[in-house]
Amino acid sequence: MPSLLLLSLTLLQPLPPDTLKTRALDEVVVTATRNERPMGALPLPVTVINGKQIQQMGSLRLNDVLREQTGLAIVTDHGQGIQIQGFGPDYTLILVDGEPIVGRTAGTLDLTRLAVGNIKQIEIVKGPSSSLYGSEALAGVVNIITQTPNQSGSTTSRGSLSARYGANQTSDLSADISKQWTVGKSGKLGLYAFGDRYQSAGYSLSNISAQSQTGSQTVSPFTNYTANGRLIFTFSPKLKLSVSGRYFTENQKNDFLIGSTTRVSGPGTVQDYTLNPVLTHLISPSWKLIYRYYRTGYYTNTDLRYTDTREEYDASFFRQTFNRPEVVAERLFNPRNILTVGAGFIAERVEATRYTERKQFNTTYGFAQYEWMPTLRWTVIAGGRYDSHSQYASQFSPKLSARYAISQAFALRGSIGVGFKAPDFRQLYLNFDNAVAGYSVFGTQEAAAGIARLTQQGQIAEIVLDPSRLATIQAERSVAYNVGAQFKAPQLPLTASLNLFRNDIKDLIETQVIAHKTNGQNVFSYNNLSRVFTQGAELESSWKWALRKGYLTLSGGYQYLVAKDKAVLEGIKDGSVYRRNPTTLASERVQLSQYGGLFNRSRHMANLKLFYEQPKNGFSASLRGIYRGRYGFGDSDGNLILDSANEYVKGYIVCNISAAKTWKSLTVQAGVDNLTGYTDSAHIPNLAGRLWYTTLRWAWKANS
Repeated sequence: MPSLLLLSLTLLQPLPPDTLKTRALDEVVVTATRNERPMGALPLPVTVINGKQIQQMGSLRLNDVLREQTGLAIVTDHGQGIQIQGFGPDYTLILVDGEPIVGRTAGTLDLTRLAVGNIKQIEIVKGPSSSLYGSEALAGVVNIITQTPNQSGSTTSRGSLSARYGANQTSDLSADISKQWTVGKSGKLGLYAFGDRYQSAGYSLSNISAQSQTGSQTVSPFTNYTANGRLIFTFSPKLKLSVSGRYFTENQKNDFLIGSTTRVSGPGTVQDYTLNPVLTHLISPSWKLIYRYYRTGYYTNTDLRYTDTREEYDASFFRQTFNRPEVVAERLFNPRNILTVGAGFIAERVEATRYTERKQFNTTYGFAQYEWMPTLRWTVIAGGRYDSHSQYASQFSPKLSARYAISQAFALRGSIGVGFKAPDFRQLYLNFDNAVAGYSVFGTQEAAAGIARLTQQGQIAEIVLDPSRLATIQAERSVAYNVGAQFKAPQLPLTASLNLFRNDIKDLIETQVIAHKTNGQNVFSYNNLSRVFTQGAELESSWKWALRKGYLTLSGGYQYLVAKDKAVLEGIKDGSVYRRNPTTLASERVQLSQYGGLFNRSRHMANLKLFYEQPKNGFSASLRGIYRGRYGFGDSDGNLILDSANEYVKGYIVCNISAAKTWKSLTVQAGVDNLTGYTDSAHIPNLAGRLWYTTLRWAWKANS
């Protein structure tokens, strides 16, 4: 059914006048609609990065790939996370084969946990996708589609072995294998397995040597392992079972300074796993049922001690599990009318050092989506999802999108949708007293009991906000608009797209002081405080030349972004927001032109990529440049907003280069990331300076 549906949708697209000429088919994506659809027919802004491009880039981890894409910024906050359309990392849902990866620290899911050696393609949907995926998809979705067993019907085996070594004593070893067997008269059994070992000695951006007994490393040494597998059993053309799983573990060697002389060291471990059986039943040419079960777990453990005395500095653990059964039905009335409905149940549980006891969320949800193609020019998709949560108010997230093909080459598209992000376990249940600094942080459900305990102990000097008012914390919500155009010349290898976006967010959850302690420190909790907006434009274009011996592809992208707090704008307009003049130190009113918006958002970002390939000679090369404009890093005058030149990180450019040569089944690749060696140790710890590497890859095929 998927192949028939995809062919039908492709044929529905307007054809050029001369139908005898060769016409390239669009890439197929699944994230935007949860079904296979031609990318060019979608009314949503979608970016696709295929596995071949990832290999040409020489990337090892997901953060390396995403940092080079238009409109995406990698930000460092408890790991390397992704920023989309001005939203922080906690507002983007990260999926592997359509299933969520859990394990966030302060809202950030560290992208370095995800290897890319087994990736078929990465799909990025910008704009709220809560109508299909629920919470955390407020900014968008990044879906990693991994390789599958060969499903062509042949019994060919294939596999590869890759070894890489580079700067900072970084090494990577990976291998994969794919095999298919015929079972009985019509059955097929396919297996795909992938393994990866990634190790680094870490690096230091300080002036003190990383090997010095008095220095600290920016990133400590680590070793991690990733194992992925998928088993697909096709009982018949109508019934298929897929069982996939993933396991990741990382061992860290922490060693750093507290202050100027106190050294802390100790091991840290991170583990996560997934298990995902999926049964697909094609009842008839017009009905398909998909039954899914997904389980994932995430665990961390840290044992940090003072190096001199071996007394405990921080011994902590965190455990999270996520279980979800789901059933989805697809109804194909005809190639122009398609209905998708689904329902599921989520049971999510955490226990940690900083929680008083084991905590659990339950969510029951249902969603529906209708795809309508009334004419060859129109595509309309409408849908919505209802989430009933055990700890906050129910949410309904609708979305409507449409595409109109003006001609073979030019199309307009637009969408409006609602996204939401639920309060997480930390914001509800955190119970933490910092013994060293003296402050306390409580989740909204723990605030009243925490304040009562500290009051009884004589630690509270003044209560600023009644903690009982925090118990009604709401989910964050956003209404988003995306309007754009696509251009794809029938006779020219030129594509271009423009997308204008606006996101209005209310009930943004922020940290708030609820009490002052007798030691001069504060008690913090969380509350719905801010109303913010992000808006801007994204422009992308690509041109491919056919040369005498190969192909040259030039692509580029640019994002313009404005992200501001509505309350601050209102305060500036009524003259109630002040700042300290950086030159005279006198107090003065902040002007609208001085307000730079939300921290860590660049007004301008751009990229330019050049890929060259000689298929017959087995040669390929790439040169890629990424520009990130200046952005605010912190407040320097105490008014908590961005309004002075000394509060910005200056803009920078990073250039990456790679080249590869293939002889039959053997490939040698070499490259340099961050060619100029740009670093900023104070503000950009994820830029490790100039990084060279060499890779040797062997790929093979064998007929049974």
